[in-house]
Amino acid sequence: MVTGKGDISGWLVRPAGRHLWAALVLLLGALTAHTVRVTSDGGMDNAIVVDAARTWLAGGSPYDDPHFLYLPSAVLAAAPQALLPRSVLDVLVPVAVTTALALGWVCALRLHRVPLHSRLAALGLLGLAAGFAPFGQLVRLGNWTATAALALPLCLLLASRGRWVAAGAVVGAAVALKPLLAPMVLLFLFARRWRALAVLLLVPSAASVAAGLLLPDPTGFFTRTLPFLLHGDDAFLRLYEASPAAVLPRLGVPGAVAGALALLAAAVGVGCAYRRWCGPGPVPLRLAETSAGLMLSAFLVSRPSYNHYLLVVLPLLLAGLPYAGAVARRPWFWLALVPQLPGVTWPWLESGRRRAFRDAFTLCALAVTVGRHCVRGTGEADGPREASVERRTALGSA
Repeated sequence: MVTGKGDISGWLVRPAGRHLWAALVLLLGALTAHTVRVTSDGGMDNAIVVDAARTWLAGGSPYDDPHFLYLPSAVLAAAPQALLPRSVLDVLVPVAVTTALALGWVCALRLHRVPLHSRLAALGLLGLAAGFAPFGQLVRLGNWTATAALALPLCLLLASRGRWVAAGAVVGAAVALKPLLAPMVLLFLFARRWRALAVLLLVPSAASVAAGLLLPDPTGFFTRTLPFLLHGDDAFLRLYEASPAAVLPRLGVPGAVAGALALLAAAVGVGCAYRRWCGPGPVPLRLAETSAGLMLSAFLVSRPSYNHYLLVVLPLLLAGLPYAGAVARRPWFWLALVPQLPGVTWPWLESGRRRAFRDAFTLCALAVTVGRHCVRGTGEADGPREASVERRTALGSA
């Protein structure tokens, strides 16, 4: 990366002062403590999974609740929570979610070789927690998206070091908990890492089959959950979905047309991601931007698709800021995030149930920005050019 005195990278990678770390600890502590006070069962979304596990322990089917959208393996993973007192869950889950998000940021920094004591390390997480509303929403909901937000940067960190099989195991374990990272199969296909791909597929499949045999309704995910999702879930969930397939019908576009447009956009996004994988630049940037392109493409067409899903890809892109050719240096990367500033009331979108329009703008703007960057903007990130810039900077300062 460029770290010369005339480039912002030099300032970002220098050590952060104690005041920044104190502010970060204070902010995360306040967010977690507030969540402990105002939520139960670790948050509304976590409560859905825990209630499903409680139903299973009582002899019922977890898929009796149509909002339980997880594989059977998630039931077993949530069973320990179901055995804990609610007062313990109220504290444990917000702390665990905040910790997972922080560790995901650490892995994203290490992927891009950014020092953990740097200003970017402190300011990046501070900015995500204070300036990106879905961060606080995810902590308050206790949504298991936090597992994917940790697993994806950890997977890419392992892959960047040549440990593809371990990377596949990490993604497979995350899919067993929540199928959000399923599109990452394409990255392993792009890289032709067949053993790692086999491990990725085997881990959630084996875990789900084993867990399904213990459920009274082993095929409930296929007979209840998948039809629920394929039919566009329900009226309540649809109000908060950010994908064009859900938002456009609310603007009068026929559902079939909206679905076709979303599918076309996703296909174009996958093509752009493949172009980025085959393009120039440092391996960390190629891994991060290809993966971000794949995940954003999936969010365009998946049902459901919520704003906190963006926390899976945003830290990966933000941590690449020190690279001269990173997508985080493009103006539209930051403009796309403006609707997610907390505390801002947007005209005609004041109602929480209209939040999906802001979320859809952010999702689509990020997807277009990353896709365009993957196709046209990778030349600046080429490693040899970076090295030559560093050499010129060093000679000039001498």
